[in-house]
Amino acid sequence: MSTVVGPSNGFSAAEIEAGRRLFAGEWDFVSAASSLDSLPAMGAPEIAFAGRSNVGKSSLINALTGRRALARTSNTPGRTQELIFFAPGGTAAGQLVVVDMPGYGYAAAAKSKIGAWTQLIHEFLHGRTTLARVYLLVDARHGLMAADQDILRTLDRAAVSYQIVLTKADRISAAELDECRAAVASALVRRPAAFPEILATSAQSGAGIAELRAAIIRLLRERG
Repeated sequence: MSTVVGPSNGFSAAEIEAGRRLFAGEWDFVSAASSLDSLPAMGAPEIAFAGRSNVGKSSLINALTGRRALARTSNTPGRTQELIFFAPGGTAAGQLVVVDMPGYGYAAAAKSKIGAWTQLIHEFLHGRTTLARVYLLVDARHGLMAADQDILRTLDRAAVSYQIVLTKADRISAAELDECRAAVASALVRRPAAFPEILATSAQSGAGIAELRAAIIRLLRERG
């Protein structure tokens, strides 16, 4: 199994430290939205985490924020059925909002429920001007799958910047991780809204989490 899940991607020590500080304080649940009408008012820049059911989304958000149970994890795929909003307190208050999006691609869910989740995701992506970037999580063991294609098309059509974050990268060898990176990068070449750098992480070991935090800091600074 690999122990190093990715390069530093050129992040400076200052960016790494700023990312640590941003996520070191308190993080709290803000609201849950099952429809556009129940979305919280737009304010601070938002980043959203999307991905297939069981990709490790909640675990990654917990690792990112240093909390064991901020985002609810479950062995039941498709349990997150709403847009879940989290925000920092203390000195980081007002700097960022993290959005946990409903997982997709769980075939055992009712078709009506899948349709409702899909509609909510699509409407959110098209109408949220505070949304700075979507981090699309992809299981490093499997790479991009058919279930990911719809969200990729939606993100491209909505012109929402998105970046691929590989999860569970500690469960494969370094060579397999390099192969996955190359395959994903090739698949993104002609996708206009895709950010070219691919991050690799492990919520279990913590590898790549500092770089993800630094990437978020860089994004926020670029937006001003």
